[in-house]
Amino acid sequence: MRNVIILVVAAALLTGCANYGRNAAARQANPAPCPNVFVLSDAARFIDFGEAEPSLEAVAFSGEFENVETRCRYYADVPIQAEVDVTFAIGRGPAAVGQTYDVRYFVAVTRTNRDVIAKQEFSTPVTFKEGRNVVRISQSINDIMITRKGSETSGVNFEIAVGFVLDRDQVLYNRSGKSLKFPEA
Repeated sequence: MRNVIILVVAAALLTGCANYGRNAAARQANPAPCPNVFVLSDAARFIDFGEAEPSLEAVAFSGEFENVETRCRYYADVPIQAEVDVTFAIGRGPAAVGQTYDVRYFVAVTRTNRDVIAKQEFSTPVTFKEGRNVVRISQSINDIMITRKGSETSGVNFEIAVGFVLDRDQVLYNRSGKSLKFPEA
């Protein structure tokens, strides 16, 4: 009888350990709310006029974000581990010299509607094939780690902003509301 009781207790303990392991794995696999991800409106596009005055004939290269998505994972008091996928289109205009252009963009983590807590810039060379004026680029930025105060701090307390790295004139041009679009070739 005593052996039966020991077997029943051992089976219960093993079942409890197995359930705990499954629950821990489920917590790790099932993400809590991810930070909101968005394209910063002032940096959502760029037009490179070189040194010329803005005009259709003076456009060397242009670009705009087409899509941005995020995935994340965290549980307990573990930092948020996020990934961001960006897709943008780069255009080659009439004033372009050469078939390549170096696109620069950033990914920044902020506290919701507050200060930037981390920012990283990326550079991507784009090569245009002969006769093509538009290239679409998709990239994944992995290993974005967002430290939280504790387990009660969720992903909704943070935002991830993306945009092109622009100079002052490009930002002012974007804010002006003017736009130039090229037909795809």
